[in-house]
Amino acid sequence: MVGMANALTLSFSSSSSLNLILWPHHHLSIPNWSWRYKRTPTMAMAMAKVVPAVIVGSGRVGMALQEMGNGQDLVVKRGQSVPLDFEGPIFVCTRNDDLDAVLQATPPSRWNDLVFFQNGMLEPWLNSKGLSDAEQVLAYFAVSKLGETPVDGKTDTNPEGLTAAYGKWAPAVAARLHAAALSCKVLDKEAFQKQMLEKLIWISAFMLVGARHQGATVGVVEKEYRSEILELHKEYVGMWALDSDFLLYLLLPMPLYPLQLQAVN
Repeated sequence: MVGMANALTLSFSSSSSLNLILWPHHHLSIPNWSWRYKRTPTMAMAMAKVVPAVIVGSGRVGMALQEMGNGQDLVVKRGQSVPLDFEGPIFVCTRNDDLDAVLQATPPSRWNDLVFFQNGMLEPWLNSKGLSDAEQVLAYFAVSKLGETPVDGKTDTNPEGLTAAYGKWAPAVAARLHAAALSCKVLDKEAFQKQMLEKLIWISAFMLVGARHQGATVGVVEKEYRSEILELHKEYVGMWALDSDFLLYLLLPMPLYPLQLQAVN
């Protein structure tokens, strides 16, 4: 079962970081990062509380979530439809460009059970579909390849973990991840939006700078191109301040620089 190893320690290799779809975070002392899972007596009890779910997508994340379950989940693969009569959350673990197809394959009466695990700022797309209150998860765990144990992205700055969930099924998401010894916070919408923007800025800046420098890894970008990251972060946050339709206070606890975005009209 995922996360049930007696003791697993993984030292992060920056050379693989750009290949992890659910990974990035701002605190980067990459050579010193490590994570450990330990079996605990409460994990069996947690498993009994995991709510069965429909899991849309059979990739790394979808299969990892199924492994965290109690054997009662239903996996929906490409071309299949989400059943009408399967109660519970619907975890959407597909690529962003597959989301239109996911909606088409889901009965409208079940849309309020959708839980989106995608990276990025989904709000424009969600709003266009009438899903402004859709539930989402910011996943800060890595699944390097299909079938491997997820690795929690805890850092020295945030030892409690950074994964967060929002919405009515957020407690169910947290219970499932906790059963696999992964962290997960349940947040209200405003707090979730703050973390979502923070992660979006991180991904956008590091991936762009890495691509500009012949595919430089996250570790190389952090060490050698820090000034470019600073400039991009300032630019991104400034653009958000101009375009945002809601008031937001943002504090990025980055070792690169502290930044506050005050409420704007």
